[in-house]
Amino acid sequence: MAIGLALLSVAPWVAADQGDDDEAQAVLLVAHPDVTTQSLTRDITRALFAMRQRTWPNGQAARIFVLPNRHPVHARFVKQRLSVYPHQLQLAWDRAVFSGTGQAPERVGTQAEMLERIADTPGALGYLEREKLDDRVQVITME
Repeated sequence: MAIGLALLSVAPWVAADQGDDDEAQAVLLVAHPDVTTQSLTRDITRALFAMRQRTWPNGQAARIFVLPNRHPVHARFVKQRLSVYPHQLQLAWDRAVFSGTGQAPERVGTQAEMLERIADTPGALGYLEREKLDDRVQVITME
């Protein structure tokens, strides 16, 4: 587990080589409307998506949804927002699953499916490109 934590904290160069976020290409954190948390730090967001933290800061159970590793939106989100590479995140999930100490997030195939699952699942957290958002989900800011 310590190796998984180290892997998720050793990639500060990832964000530096991404350049400025283009507004049209922005990948935003989105949550079910019943989530009362409005903002997350990068560390908490990373812990949630690495499945090391299973609850929102207020104690509500978190359900994490991700796109496939090879999906370009997943790669952009992981690199820009979590400052790790998709394969590093996958290694952390695999280690938790195979050791019996945790589980992987729920995978969805498309952004449309991501939107539906987050809108329909209390406590859900995921990510979408700005143009895929609608009023069934809320945007969570990252500090």
